[in-house]
Amino acid sequence: MSQSLDRAPLSDVCRFQNGGTPSKSIERFFTGDIPWITGADLVGPIALQARSFITEEAIASSATNQVPAGTVLLVTRTSVGKVAIAGMSLCFSQDITALTPDSEKLDGGYLVQFLRTKEEHFAKHARGATIQGITRQVVADLAIPLPPLKEQRRIAAILDQAETLRTQRRAALAQLDSLTQSIFLDMFGDPATNQMGWPRLRFGDLLANIDSGWSPVCLDRSAEDGEWAVLKLGAVTSCEFKPAENKALPSEIAPDPTIEVREGDLLFSRKNTYELVAACALVGPTRARLMMSDLIFRFRLKVDAQLDSTYLHRLLTYPSKRMEVQKLAGGSSSSMPNISKSKLSDFRIEVPPLPLQQTFATRIQAIESLKATHRKALAALDTLFASLQQRAFAGEL
Repeated sequence: MSQSLDRAPLSDVCRFQNGGTPSKSIERFFTGDIPWITGADLVGPIALQARSFITEEAIASSATNQVPAGTVLLVTRTSVGKVAIAGMSLCFSQDITALTPDSEKLDGGYLVQFLRTKEEHFAKHARGATIQGITRQVVADLAIPLPPLKEQRRIAAILDQAETLRTQRRAALAQLDSLTQSIFLDMFGDPATNQMGWPRLRFGDLLANIDSGWSPVCLDRSAEDGEWAVLKLGAVTSCEFKPAENKALPSEIAPDPTIEVREGDLLFSRKNTYELVAACALVGPTRARLMMSDLIFRFRLKVDAQLDSTYLHRLLTYPSKRMEVQKLAGGSSSSMPNISKSKLSDFRIEVPPLPLQQTFATRIQAIESLKATHRKALAALDTLFASLQQRAFAGEL
């Protein structure tokens, strides 16, 4: 049964502190031993690492502030909505707002969990042409439910435990990804050096075709069951296929079935930032009526190419090989880097004996089966966590 909870704006139960950046032109400011972080340093629930260290003089000469361990850190500029607890005494940039809760009214762990439910709220209120940010007032006006401190700590502990389970699943998936790379390295060596001496063949000689997609004006939503859709670039940017990253095709526009994505297709992002261009995804079981956008290529292998698609996928996504592919990208400072079909066709790839590629593919299939199990469990945990969050701040947990 839900209970009525008192609420208070965060401005009534927290003290706020801004951050700042010492002058980068004064090198001695960055020769100290005091951690100084930006929003990019917040990569987990606890801030324990910094890429920069500053001096006391730097603090005195800038707008940055030093806060003790246990302070709640909220990113309010650039990657808006990221939140963590300081795991050590540190200073921070203007990208971050520090929140110190009134210890008689508000528990820090409970505050962190509350702020994590507000990502959509922060995204909605973010403003800025190039750098998105939210104002202090957006945070200060948030009304937080205030059960007794003992109850706050109980709620935070439950949510922390659920988050730990999710983190463990994500870690297991990351370990399986590392295992895949280790198997590739053991069987084929680093393609950058090709120490095993595999033949390096022209990519275009192994391909029947490089298909490109189409980018009509679509609806501003994902497709529903039975609708045609066009894949967004995010469908392949993580080197895994994400069919949910799509936009619905308007019913008045006729689809093009020749560019429909099917299981077994090897997709490639030809255009993106330098960090994300040249992502490659091997399509597994997927829904029908998804078309490639014009930012995506599809590689079709020749029947006699002596090339396994699983091997090719892992080759193109192996870090050193992907860096080689990314160097093919052209583009001006005002446009995203783009890789042409002609440059891809002339690119050289390592081709070991087909039976060895097929043995590798069998091993990868077993790992992918384990990953599917972990993803399914993680999805269930995500659903549970969202439910717990909703109940926790509605007085129902």
